[in-house]
Amino acid sequence: MKRTILAVLLLILATAISIPAGARRVRTLRLSSYNIQHGEGMDKKIDHARIADLLRQAECEVAAIQEVDSVTKRNGGVYALEEIGRHIGMHATYAPAIDFQGGKYGIGILSKKRPLCVHRIALPGREERRMLLVAEFKDYVVACTHLSLTEADRMASVALIVEEARQWKKPFIIMGDLNDEPGSPFYREMEKHFIFLNSPSEMTFPSTGPRICIDHVALFKPTEGATLSFHRTWVGSEESSDHRPLHARIGLSFNKSH
Repeated sequence: MKRTILAVLLLILATAISIPAGARRVRTLRLSSYNIQHGEGMDKKIDHARIADLLRQAECEVAAIQEVDSVTKRNGGVYALEEIGRHIGMHATYAPAIDFQGGKYGIGILSKKRPLCVHRIALPGREERRMLLVAEFKDYVVACTHLSLTEADRMASVALIVEEARQWKKPFIIMGDLNDEPGSPFYREMEKHFIFLNSPSEMTFPSTGPRICIDHVALFKPTEGATLSFHRTWVGSEESSDHRPLHARIGLSFNKSH
């Protein structure tokens, strides 16, 4: 028995010694993307608390949120993103796109940790102004967007999104309602630069009997300083909006020196 224990200890020691100094660490990201239709569910009720509960259940550390009201008449003058974040202890970063009913309407990012830096980039949108919200964190960068209903605007947005992604020496992840489906000209153009992590079969719209996949999570291909080691995505079944939420777990493998 003593010899067996000694052999096991020696094997463990040998394995530890053989691990190179530059061994890699894996960072798991828990992400969600959700078009919340200004907080209105399929029951026509605006309920920010149930959206917060949904995100809590998903255990996301960063969530990209679209169609968010800020102090508008229809949401009772509430800063919705902050209200959702307050329920689950997440920091709210907002990017208004248009003026609406005495307030603003746009997109946002909720995060467990405050971003290191944030900036907002205007995107094409002839029927409605569009935005790209970018938030940097220690190991990665997350961008949230809600693209135009017009194909020409979506196509024109690709170059601006790629230009932004190339600025970063960290993995760059984009999430949001891209208003387009797998196989479209826009999607194929984005695939030249991004790896779409969710399956085309994961339908997100409409929330009742979903038929199309227009909400997406994608990783910029030159994952600076990291390697994509695993990923898993799934669609939630809640009817707190006219979209279903998209959730993801992503594994990024970094050098320990990163």
